[in-house]
Amino acid sequence: MSAVSAGRSTRLLNATVANLTRLVLATLLLAAWAHTLGQGVSGPALPWLFVSGVVGFGLGDLALYAAFAHIGSRLMVLLFLCVSAPLGALMEWLWLGSGLTVSQMFWGGVILAGVALALTTDTATSATRRDRVVGPVMGLIAAMGQAGGAVLTRKAFDVADQAGRHIDGATAAYQRILGGVLLTLVVLLVGRHLFKGCAQTRFRDPSHQWRQAWPRVVANAFCGPALGVACFQWPLAVEKTGIVLAIVATTPLVVIPFTYMIDGDRPGIRSLVGGAVAVLGAAVLAFR
Repeated sequence: MSAVSAGRSTRLLNATVANLTRLVLATLLLAAWAHTLGQGVSGPALPWLFVSGVVGFGLGDLALYAAFAHIGSRLMVLLFLCVSAPLGALMEWLWLGSGLTVSQMFWGGVILAGVALALTTDTATSATRRDRVVGPVMGLIAAMGQAGGAVLTRKAFDVADQAGRHIDGATAAYQRILGGVLLTLVVLLVGRHLFKGCAQTRFRDPSHQWRQAWPRVVANAFCGPALGVACFQWPLAVEKTGIVLAIVATTPLVVIPFTYMIDGDRPGIRSLVGGAVAVLGAAVLAFR
């Protein structure tokens, strides 16, 4: 739902504005948890989680939203998740020394292959030549942000464990999102300054666009950086980045029915076969 809502909202609003708005809303939701039932902004993991947010929520999501505007939610999620999984595994192995077994790499690869088969059916596109260049480049940057943010979160949980401190997923998400909001706000302010003299600035959105976009922005904030990312932190506390990101890569299979219902993007037989392959890979990976 986050991906579909993002794709719709970025077509109505400037990508940076839409991203910052949903991050601010999600921050308020996560703050309500962290400062009542969680650990607030305390703990030895805070610096690592803050930097993780700058890399993942900040740099990664800025590129993600730019890519959404160029190539749409379905292709963007394919590129974003399928590239971030092996990148995350490689980064964690090089930095933290935690590698995957041959079996884990194989079944993780089966998941990614199934996802790729399911989503490469989207051949009909109105993307321009510029979209086909800028979109994938931004997608690769977003994947690097996702992978780097996940590995930094793994490091943060290691630091907390060594200090004998526990941090729950929602608090970890809150401490991460603070860094993302800061970087996104800086980019927005710089953008406003650079485009101040333009006749048609992209940062001025008519009120009717906001009226159409706000339900999607709220849905995106709740489903993605609040609930979704809070749940995403828990497996990173106990499992390797490559495994977590490989399973998270099945997200596009859930995107398929939503894009069909909302955008009229009808899946074909290859989508169903690819989905079955990916789910099989995830099941065997979990079993083994």
